[in-house]
Amino acid sequence: MPIRVYKPTSPARRHTSVDTFFDITQKRSEKSLIKIKKEKSGRNASGRITVRHRGGGAKRYYRLVDYLGDKFDLPAKVVAIEYDPNRRARLALVSYQDGDKRYIIAPAGLQVGDEVLSSRQAIEIKLGNRMPLEYIPLGMLVYNLEITPGRGAQLVRTAGGLAKLMAVEGKYATIKLPSSEVRLIPKQARATIGQVSNPDAMHVRIGKAGRSRHLGIRPTVRGKAMNPVDHPHGGGEGHNPIGMKAPKTPWGKIALGGVTRKLKKYSDKFIIKRRSHKGK
Repeated sequence: MPIRVYKPTSPARRHTSVDTFFDITQKRSEKSLIKIKKEKSGRNASGRITVRHRGGGAKRYYRLVDYLGDKFDLPAKVVAIEYDPNRRARLALVSYQDGDKRYIIAPAGLQVGDEVLSSRQAIEIKLGNRMPLEYIPLGMLVYNLEITPGRGAQLVRTAGGLAKLMAVEGKYATIKLPSSEVRLIPKQARATIGQVSNPDAMHVRIGKAGRSRHLGIRPTVRGKAMNPVDHPHGGGEGHNPIGMKAPKTPWGKIALGGVTRKLKKYSDKFIIKRRSHKGK
């Protein structure tokens, strides 16, 4: 069982679950593939807080992940499956025949000793292999999708993520994304065969405030608990409803269900079906 639930020896333990890390084969990261990650605490270059509730947390190194996969037609052997503190998916440390080592997002089921291959042409349909969408069979599950050929993977990179190749026609391939959005992507864009590793990550429950602080998440105060001068939900005696049609941010914008996507965005023409919203 990938998720471990403890006996409820305390109120926090009752609601906490943790990852078992059963698939991790190496604890020490590759020194040449890490760099210092400076904590910005949600602030921009001017020092102003632009993202609230950030700060503190455990120190961590950033792993340099190869999203481009530009070593073509050169087999790489999986040396280790590693934990990454910056993402929920697992990383696979692969070693090429020329001695070069890189981190890639590991697919579910990849084992130490397996070989993966990246190519611009049709190659074997095998877990972890990377090739253009036009050479992948219809109905295949893929991840690490490019939006623009040659730019590197930008879609479907989180733990458990998978997309489905629906069709290839003309210059474009039709892809169904995890959000249920169906869109066109150039058929020369490359993708990796499989599903992103650690699909059970979504079932881990934080369980207590201290664990959130370790992750760099600071406390969030309810708008209803504030004064009217501080939040649109604030004020009133006792427990009152927010008193408006929809929840709002502290700056008066709609917080749930509001459209944030740019109107008439250039890529709208590539979207065949919009993503489905929860609760609708």
